Amino acid sequence: FVFKLTAAKQQDHFFQAAYLEERDAWVQDIKKAIHCIDGGQRFSRKSTRKSIRLPETINLSALYLLMKDPEKGIKELKLEKDKKVFNHCFTGTSVIDWLVSSNSIRNRKEGLMLASSLLSEGYLQPAGDTSKAAAEGLSDTPFLDLSDAYYYFPDSGFFCEGNSSDDDVVLKEEFRGIVVKQGCLLKQ
Repeated sequence: FVFKLTAAKQQDHFFQAAYLEERDAWVQDIKKAIHCIDGGQRFSRKSTRKSIRLPETINLSALYLLMKDPEKGIKELKLEKDKKVFNHCFTGTSVIDWLVSSNSIRNRKEGLMLASSLLSEGYLQPAGDTSKAAAEGLSDTPFLDLSDAYYYFPDSGFFCEGNSSDDDVVLKEEFRGIVVKQGCLLKQ
């Protein structure tokens, strides 16, 4: 899932996505940006924090570490939906419930804003069609407070097993390793 981008100064940049759809979405967004710039339109990247109007007092990195705490954080589960098994993930509802119980937010509406920020900055990743569609802008909010919207931590060991209706082959996508730098690539 690696693609190469060659800059005007003949510098090559390599990008690696976690899965095929993510790679294709990046390629599409980069093409849009190139088209915008070639057409003489101004293209600028805005911070997710500013666009969502997240208060400066909230430290997303610290919140992420609390969420990942094995004892007090969000419990990673094995969830099943549409003949697919999602390992090391959790529901959107469990994220909002955790934020409420940890006194990080006052209400579920604030929780959606904060969870959307975590998603946009790469601290959470969508798993499954419902959450991926919302993250791609096909919903009112990028993050869904639903029990059938699944998410995972980028360095959690998430993988999905699914049964194909054609040949019942088990598909397995593995996302393992340590996130070296988060938030360095933002989809515009």
